[in-house]
Amino acid sequence: MALNTPGYSLTPAPSQVALSSNYITNFDFLNQYLPDTYEKEFERYGNRSVSSFLRMVGAEMPSNSDLIKWAEQGRLHIKYTAVTSSDAGGGDTAILTVADAGVTAAAVRVGQTIMISDNLTGSTLTNKAIVTGVSGLTITVAFYEAAGQAAYTGAVTIFIYGSEFAKGTQGMVDSLEAEDEIFDNKPIIIKDKYAVSGSDMAQIGWVEVTTENGANGYLWYLKSEHETRLRFEDYLETAMIESVPMANTTNATLAAGSEGLFYVLEDRGNVWSGGNPTTLDDFDSIVTRLDKQGSIEENVLFLDREFSFDIDDMLATLGGFTGGAGTAANAASFGLFDNDRDMALNLGFSGFRRGYDFYKSDWKYLNDITMRGGLVGGSVSGVLVPAGSTTVYDQVLGKNAKRPFLHVRYRASQTEDRRMKTWITGSAGGASNSDLDAMEVHFLSERALCTLGANNFVLFKD
Repeated sequence: MALNTPGYSLTPAPSQVALSSNYITNFDFLNQYLPDTYEKEFERYGNRSVSSFLRMVGAEMPSNSDLIKWAEQGRLHIKYTAVTSSDAGGGDTAILTVADAGVTAAAVRVGQTIMISDNLTGSTLTNKAIVTGVSGLTITVAFYEAAGQAAYTGAVTIFIYGSEFAKGTQGMVDSLEAEDEIFDNKPIIIKDKYAVSGSDMAQIGWVEVTTENGANGYLWYLKSEHETRLRFEDYLETAMIESVPMANTTNATLAAGSEGLFYVLEDRGNVWSGGNPTTLDDFDSIVTRLDKQGSIEENVLFLDREFSFDIDDMLATLGGFTGGAGTAANAASFGLFDNDRDMALNLGFSGFRRGYDFYKSDWKYLNDITMRGGLVGGSVSGVLVPAGSTTVYDQVLGKNAKRPFLHVRYRASQTEDRRMKTWITGSAGGASNSDLDAMEVHFLSERALCTLGANNFVLFKD
């Protein structure tokens, strides 16, 4: 059965001019059929704001620089996955060559012991060896096994598991320095404006409204100013999610861009593509990936409606409820009133545990038809965000600091706070700082999103 939807306008609110359609034009007072009018505005779209995501998972803190930098810890242990051997098999010693991308020198020292494993699918070939020499990307090893090196046919993986030294010998030669990865981001300036002429301010029209931030009462011409503010507050969040750096050198003078959440996750996060994960096997793959990263115990899934329902269906099926005729008596005992078939059935879940705790929440931004809802190209169905905070070295503070995985840095000093600036210009509405016969309300913010530990996030793409 098809679901017919009503027509809608993708731009129902903004208007820069007074239109004839805004006013009653029937002034025939001899007409006995004058219309009855409602003074209260009907909220047919409910809460139209899409912001709240960053308020739920992050924080805001000041910054006084054009560039925000932080360091993230590298791996503690050493492993190379693209290593070749000079020996064809059976040799007591061999020279291993590291070919991993980005590696300029092997971080292995004489006396350390390594595990060698074949990369060929289905292979069981392994070796244990002790390092006898290191030069750049080459490692000389001596095998523990009597049979010498196994007959590897391609690349192998090696990792260090310890060290061994003979009696009366010198200690370890050289030392290893901690490896940090340095990331940075630049704030962008976001602006908006609302203007109303002095003449329009002289004719007051009242409308009773209930607004998205919980306020209610009567507003006149400043109702549009209030909606401009709400729209701007949404942009403060969505700009942090969608921003990308300016990679087009021809347009570099127009804008520098910034690294938004989706851009960072595409660049150095985990990306699940090809449809929503809807089975335990799918989530097992995600858990296996998270095991290789920070292993954060609690994670929050921010999802569109379809993905949320897919998880509900998966969990309901696992619980024993499969629907269909004759199954109601055997429905699973989860949810409201133990899902008593004579009382109520709750097929919605707020979370589950599979290796880690996963809590889910609907993300309105992904559902809203005027934003990402209904997109085909570049569609995102959800984001997995680790809960809690992480320790990083803050370049501004000059020390380690606890920071939420997601947080916003806005420009501020003792004399200038650019978190959310508002000011009025013109010669109407109480303003008297220019000869413009209007009142203009200006909005400005300068901010950047810091995504710490992007390797612990998962971006779900349809």
